[in-house]
Amino acid sequence: MTEKRIDGKAVAQELRRAMAAAVTDLKAKHGLVPGLAVVLVGDHAPSEIYVRNKQKSAKEVGLNSYEYNLPASTSQKDLLKLIADLNVDKDVHGILVQLPLPNQIDPMAVLSAIDPAKDVDGFHVTNAGRLAVGLPAMIPCTPKGCLYLLKDHLKLPLAGMRALVIGRSNIVGKPMAALLLAEGCTVTVAHSKTKDLPAECAQADIIVAAVGRAEFVKGEWIKPGAVVIDVGINRVDDAAAAKGYRVVGDVDFNSAYEKASAITPVPGGVGPMTIACLLSNTIKAACVITGVPRPAV
Repeated sequence: MTEKRIDGKAVAQELRRAMAAAVTDLKAKHGLVPGLAVVLVGDHAPSEIYVRNKQKSAKEVGLNSYEYNLPASTSQKDLLKLIADLNVDKDVHGILVQLPLPNQIDPMAVLSAIDPAKDVDGFHVTNAGRLAVGLPAMIPCTPKGCLYLLKDHLKLPLAGMRALVIGRSNIVGKPMAALLLAEGCTVTVAHSKTKDLPAECAQADIIVAAVGRAEFVKGEWIKPGAVVIDVGINRVDDAAAAKGYRVVGDVDFNSAYEKASAITPVPGGVGPMTIACLLSNTIKAACVITGVPRPAV
């Protein structure tokens, strides 16, 4: 392992090229074009940007992209009806409902209504449960991307390494811990009630920071030579910046860079990998649903 600053954007671009070739092959040999339906409710600006990036990437690799932009006043009943229709639509192999949702809609009711086979976000309780017990499952995109960077890109010998996951969310923390456990890591999950977090960091060979607090993890906490994967995306005010703010991660990058053997920047680290893994999950879902051999992407 020689790369210190992990270029997630470049790794994701390489993955997209491989997926584009796989989609071309699926269409030529089986007449199959994976279809991704993305549902956005309301006008949450960060979600709109993220959804546009997902749709652009899907089209770049040759997926069919179906877009549903619903008003903020949409009822839960109407959203559930749309999901029920997408569940039985044979052209749609992956369904993604962008979070957060307006207050009148229960997100768990919506996520639970998605067919687990089309749950390309990996948030359905069926997929979460299967992942937890080590069965094949749709893996949430961000943890999947993090594992790819560690295992396939950096080629770390994960078995026996000490891994610290900072954050216990259902979206990142818990599935990340399950994936690292499956690879033979000794895993600790830290959170808001963890005592002496710096001491936990000092023992970790791998740190995955997903706590949602800007530059929270300090470089002096990190064990020399550790690998740091920063999942955080936070805006901090900065009058000197062109937009009046900077986007930073959960790790103080400059100080951590001095201690780590490899570290993801923010932006340009985990974010592009999340979108790439969404496309990978859609291709996987299409092949499983149709009984077509799955390409190695």
